[in-house]
Amino acid sequence: MSPEPVSRPAADDSVERELKFAGVELSALRERLAQLEAERVNAAAFEDNWIFDRGGELVQGDRLLRLRIDGQGALLTFKGPPRFEENVKIRAEHETRIDDPDRMRAILESLGYQIVKRYQKMREVWRLGGVTISLDHTPIGDFAEFEGTGGDRVAKRCGFEPQSAERRNYLRLWEDHVKEHPEVAEDMTFE
Repeated sequence: MSPEPVSRPAADDSVERELKFAGVELSALRERLAQLEAERVNAAAFEDNWIFDRGGELVQGDRLLRLRIDGQGALLTFKGPPRFEENVKIRAEHETRIDDPDRMRAILESLGYQIVKRYQKMREVWRLGGVTISLDHTPIGDFAEFEGTGGDRVAKRCGFEPQSAERRNYLRLWEDHVKEHPEVAEDMTFE
């Protein structure tokens, strides 16, 4: 008996298109999203993100392997190297829900991957059309991410200028923060 065919996402489902903005007034953005009749998908929930690498091979290729534990469960994500169209970050992204994050961590460690970084945030998720808007409270401030085709248009409707989008991910932002504040912890956590 042959195995069932594996369902694969459409090509666009494996591509992340993201704009990130720093220094966001989350309450004002929440009000604007309500005015636009966006749907609130999730209330703010804690996320713990564990970044894995094996001898620096992923970071050297500007790739990321992340195990995220949040209010929905756990998610394993691989992100390829980014490219930019103006300030829209575009990169391959493959992710899957994980039933047992401790077992997944053991599998990754058995393959030679080790935790190299950790970051935390509180994330609230909204949706407007095909665009997902994440309101993130982090140890280094508040951010908004607009993800999906048309994210730049939704960002403009919310008062953001795409050319002022942040190009760095949270790990790079934290690295720069640590350079300016060497007294802080190695990882971006609320502790």
